[in-house]
Amino acid sequence: MIPKSEILELATGTNLRPSVVEKDYVLGWILAGINHHEIGKSWVFKGGTCLKKCYFDTYRFSEDLDFTLTDESHLDEPLLLSVFGEIGEWIYENTGIQIPANKLVFDVYSNKRETISCQGRVSYKGPVSPSSPNVFPRIKLDLTADEMLVEPPVLNKVRHDYSDGLEGGIYIQSYSYEEVFAEKTRALSERTRPRDLYDVINFYRRPESENLADKVRQILEAKCKFKLIPIPCIESLLTHKDECRAGWEQQLSHQLPFLPPFDSYWDDLVPFLHWLTHESDVPRVKLQAVPPQQGAILSSGPIAMQMAKSQILPGGLMERVRFGASNHLCVELDYRRADGQRKIYLVEPYSLNETSNGFLLLHAVKHDSQQIRAFRADRILGVEITAVVFVPSYRVDLISSGPVKLS
Repeated sequence: MIPKSEILELATGTNLRPSVVEKDYVLGWILAGINHHEIGKSWVFKGGTCLKKCYFDTYRFSEDLDFTLTDESHLDEPLLLSVFGEIGEWIYENTGIQIPANKLVFDVYSNKRETISCQGRVSYKGPVSPSSPNVFPRIKLDLTADEMLVEPPVLNKVRHDYSDGLEGGIYIQSYSYEEVFAEKTRALSERTRPRDLYDVINFYRRPESENLADKVRQILEAKCKFKLIPIPCIESLLTHKDECRAGWEQQLSHQLPFLPPFDSYWDDLVPFLHWLTHESDVPRVKLQAVPPQQGAILSSGPIAMQMAKSQILPGGLMERVRFGASNHLCVELDYRRADGQRKIYLVEPYSLNETSNGFLLLHAVKHDSQQIRAFRADRILGVEITAVVFVPSYRVDLISSGPVKLS
């Protein structure tokens, strides 16, 4: 098991509670255990945690695990208790994380569709869990077998930003990128929850999604037809605006380093639906990379973060810059200039570019003057995410590219 200090350091860098980071750590190992077990062949990972662990590394931290099961016989309480007892033993042997078999709970029930589903609760003791023998944090599992899988599952590598891990990495069978996008859009039309709005707009903003409207719509139509519900439209979604706004902070603030303003996401809902349905004659603008400054190499697309980690940056600062960029939020840079003076800059962050002599330059636009400016990464002393929203003038490359499909 990783040391407590590692969780605390990551919590400081991401501006999240240590318990939230610890849960993310344990979630990764539960996914490893499921994939290691025989049941992993017929379990397909989906939902918000799938986005965080398999697709968006600047994404909100999630708290539960959602799976579609292709074998309904697995929705059986004794079987699940036995399977997760074995998974818990395997995790303990590999990490020291405790998952007591006597605290596993699986409730198999008849859902509103008159088929069976299951909600499970997995208790654990990790590096920063309460020391009391009677207090265990819990992870919720939602298991269903009556969802339509439109596309074949893909095998994705699980993001595990911790010093332990399996040799070769952790993998899990999951929904394809396009199907997660369609599934989240369907969920938005049914519930219009704050996290569904946040998820869908994040999908829409990413460069990988630019040419996926037709495919996502095709999958969405199949799912809505299967569920006997209409395709989402702005008229129906607008009726939920006040409710969605009211729950924005409560549902999301503990999962994010900084809570973006509600309107910055809601205002993108109409453009998203126009993009999805081709209702607008105005094409989506294809943004270009920010012009390189000070001899930097032109950014070719989403960043490879191993490059950023090759130079020492103060703990968590680049992650804050990247979170601001992906959420279209300006950041304040505490920067030491070449003349030694310190100055605060309010900037719109876009890309991290390397120079011929090996320096990394953060390319950004000064928010007030709209001037392009390059900042040497090794001179950045501090970063604060702000509530100042920006509309991108250039392609946002301070995000990682999507996963490689292995099967």
